[in-house]
Amino acid sequence: MIGQHVHALRERSVRLCNGAAVHLRAIRPEDEDRLIALYGRLSPESARQRFFTSMKWLPRAWARYFANVDYHDRLAVVAEREEAGVILLIGVARYDAAGTPGSAEIALVVEDAWQGLGLGRILLDEILEDGAQRGIHEFRADVLADNRRMLALLARHTDVIQQTTEQGVTELIVRPRTDAAERTA
Repeated sequence: MIGQHVHALRERSVRLCNGAAVHLRAIRPEDEDRLIALYGRLSPESARQRFFTSMKWLPRAWARYFANVDYHDRLAVVAEREEAGVILLIGVARYDAAGTPGSAEIALVVEDAWQGLGLGRILLDEILEDGAQRGIHEFRADVLADNRRMLALLARHTDVIQQTTEQGVTELIVRPRTDAAERTA
């Protein structure tokens, strides 16, 4: 099952602004514990900005749900590194088809130590490109209004079609940029 759906996702290594190599791939069910560990390394602020709440740990049921996707309507791309013989997830981008054909909700998180190095843009591009290959051309993102980095990332690397803010949450409807040169800027 995985092979037939994931083949379009490019499993590959990329270099970040600091020269570090990071491996990108589709999420797998065995990443459940790695997702819990990633959450445990997030600052309280990064965790709040991703999940809109403060939790001491990522609930096992959530990790199971996040790690088990169908690779079509629900997909996640992970960025991983090996440190001291252990594979660590340092970033995740995902989409979940929103019920409207051609549309999905996106979310992404990057471990604090890896923020500001271009990984967010790389993960965003991966998830948008993969979604487009599966017929998804419009993406919704709910972002806390004080999450200026995520709002700026989406403004720089997508076409924002609609943006509304209510009760501290900004809802954006975005489309991938069609100009490849613009997407890599």
